[in-house]
Amino acid sequence: MLLEFEKPIVELEEKLAGMKELAKDSDADVEEAIETLEKKIEKLKRETFQNLTRWQRVQLSRHPERPYTLDYIYGMTSDFVELHGDRTVKDDKAMVGGLATIDNQTFMLVGQQKGRNTKQRQMRNFGMANPEGYRKALRLMQIANKFNIPVVTLIDTPGAYPGLEAEERGQGEAIARNLKEMFMLDVPIITIVIGEGASGGALGIGIGDRVLMMENTWYSVISPESCSSILWRSWEYKEQAAEALKLTAKDMLDKGLIDGIIEEPLGGAHADVQASINAVKKAILDNYKELRKLKPEKLKEARIAKFVAMGEVAEK
Repeated sequence: MLLEFEKPIVELEEKLAGMKELAKDSDADVEEAIETLEKKIEKLKRETFQNLTRWQRVQLSRHPERPYTLDYIYGMTSDFVELHGDRTVKDDKAMVGGLATIDNQTFMLVGQQKGRNTKQRQMRNFGMANPEGYRKALRLMQIANKFNIPVVTLIDTPGAYPGLEAEERGQGEAIARNLKEMFMLDVPIITIVIGEGASGGALGIGIGDRVLMMENTWYSVISPESCSSILWRSWEYKEQAAEALKLTAKDMLDKGLIDGIIEEPLGGAHADVQASINAVKKAILDNYKELRKLKPEKLKEARIAKFVAMGEVAEK
């Protein structure tokens, strides 16, 4: 998939590939021209990705080649043991989780999982969890709490599943219970938005001592398209909606709603998947190193105070 703002870069890269082939197949000296074009491409990339609009960052967060939760988990660990089911209804494939070791430290890793092709997307329900998905996530976090294992949640969802059957099984209650119970966990919680962070579907696993966002992700109560359809009765104003929502990582950090931004490789997380995985791994270990020094009561007090402060409004 090629995004509109990526096309000029790709055209130059194709031209560069042609010049390199020419250099192989002939005696023509094109080394200088190749070097000049490489510098031009590098400059264009930096200018493009340093000046992305909010809507363009939303597009990057949805890139089909972008690494998903299991890509990060398997990339950071070699001993991941996936745990299944909520012990009530079924195993929700849109929510995955289990135990794994990162640099000799065991973590409980939980996150939404999207699919790469039509069959996988149907199985994973496009990363939109049902109530049993949130109950599974809570069950795993409570296991972690029992055995003093830190929790890492990876957020990437267009929202909780909005179907009638999900509401009948208590979608709102499941998310609300997760919020309450996550505040009371004794173990450190590190939350990272790795793609889309939409509404309560994201917040249902989003209560953390450290909340981080990758550079080209978004976090908001509503998607730009849905916001546009409500305000303008059309999806055509999604770009204006994205600007108004101020939903990017930088916006969230400026508002004090997150604790940090994880930089992505030039071109987005999909441009260098291993570098993206390494960046997430480093962020987890660095933050855990700080959080593990805190006693459970101090940890919970700070977690609650952090989120309570987000609702304060200063009137002039």
